[in-house]
Amino acid sequence: MKELEHLKVLDLSSVLAGPSVGSFFAELGAHVIKVEKPGGDVTRNWRLPDESSEGVSAYYASVNYGKEVHYLDLREPSAQQQIHRWMEDCDVLIENYKHADLEKFGLTPESIASLHPHLVHCHLQGFEFTLDRVAYDVVLQAETGFMYMNGSPSSGPIKMPVALIDVLAAHQMKQSILLGLYQRERTGKGSSFNVSLEGSALAALVNQASNYLMVGHVAQPLGTQHPNIAPYGDLYISHDNKWIVLAIGSDRQFEKMVTHLGAPGLASDSRFQTNPQRVSHRQALNEVLARLFAQQQAAPFLEWCHENFVPAGSIRSMDEVCDSALAKSMKLEEEQEGMMTTRLSSVAFKRN
Repeated sequence: MKELEHLKVLDLSSVLAGPSVGSFFAELGAHVIKVEKPGGDVTRNWRLPDESSEGVSAYYASVNYGKEVHYLDLREPSAQQQIHRWMEDCDVLIENYKHADLEKFGLTPESIASLHPHLVHCHLQGFEFTLDRVAYDVVLQAETGFMYMNGSPSSGPIKMPVALIDVLAAHQMKQSILLGLYQRERTGKGSSFNVSLEGSALAALVNQASNYLMVGHVAQPLGTQHPNIAPYGDLYISHDNKWIVLAIGSDRQFEKMVTHLGAPGLASDSRFQTNPQRVSHRQALNEVLARLFAQQQAAPFLEWCHENFVPAGSIRSMDEVCDSALAKSMKLEEEQEGMMTTRLSSVAFKRN
């Protein structure tokens, strides 16, 4: 998919959110120039204990695909001049500099709009109002409610195992840039957008925020369970010792499933007839279902679910996930600094 091969992007960002946006456009055919400080992006050294010290890290490779990389010290006037030469010929600028550095490097929105009015500029910052507060994903997961909700009553707060807030912010950045490019097609003028990790996280709270804003419900850590639906996210161990997760979204799905499990009476039980009743009596329901699933073989049960439109799945490890047909089709390989690197594509849509 090379629909954007006419596009030129200047990626001055570091770590994950901004660079992943640059990779997204590179995958779509754009010419992406990545500028790193001398010594390189900090993620070049974010390595696993058993990862080779040679070449780029897997972390860095995951969000820096298809880029032309340059090393510049923007404190030097000659480097700033080079940046502005590139901007003259580029369509999009991505950066996540501190507010004070934007002033120092001549990259404020006002300066860019004055010197390069054609440019679509997207600035990423951590917090919305405390502009130069250092922000990393786990801090944002903590301060925007994700860690409070995540985990179980006994585990304490737990962060997501990917930099979720960076990923969410990257999507906001892509959307703002595409909006800017669309507006430029209509008006001929560039634009400037500001995306914060904090705002991106709040925008992604969806039903959990509305549960509080409308009902006053403060989400509590429920493990994998859902506060509004049952059994949804509930886990069970099959007879062959496999984990099964359910996502029962309707009374009809529940009735079909328990009938297949040999317990049709559960669907007419006054505790379990409707979703609100199942949510209220989740513990009792799970005790019954756990006994039923202990008699099931995982594969045949899941096959029946798929054939009968009952949402359920198995718990897969990363090696199992990456061995799936879809993951294999999404693998992108690229030689970077003398080593072959691999990642999954950030483009999950296809033209019909």
